[in-house]
Amino acid sequence: MVKKTKKQSNIIGAWAFLVGVVLAIIIGFFASSIGPSAYRGILIAMVIIGIVIGLLNIKTKESSKFLFAALALVIVGYTGGAVVLTVIPRLSEFFSALMILFVPTTIIVALKTVFEASKD
Repeated sequence: MVKKTKKQSNIIGAWAFLVGVVLAIIIGFFASSIGPSAYRGILIAMVIIGIVIGLLNIKTKESSKFLFAALALVIVGYTGGAVVLTVIPRLSEFFSALMILFVPTTIIVALKTVFEASKD
């Protein structure tokens, strides 16, 4: 069995983050031309990628900064998406896609943080 080093998990997490953001951009600009089943598949892939990012990318010492930034991103994405919807609909789709990526990541990191805090 091959053990993964910290560097390998960082690379996997970094690639997962990059792929997730690219998928959010694709959804933001091409949501109307993507078929319903492909759209659903992309969203499911983004949720899985968000979980991978939460498990591999965010370490315990980074968790409070990440949770604060993710909270700000989710709030701004939600409210900004509603405001921008009337002006630039595609940007609203992008905000929604980012939330689909970051909400599972935030849940995983929050659970990891609570677990670490309860161990002490």
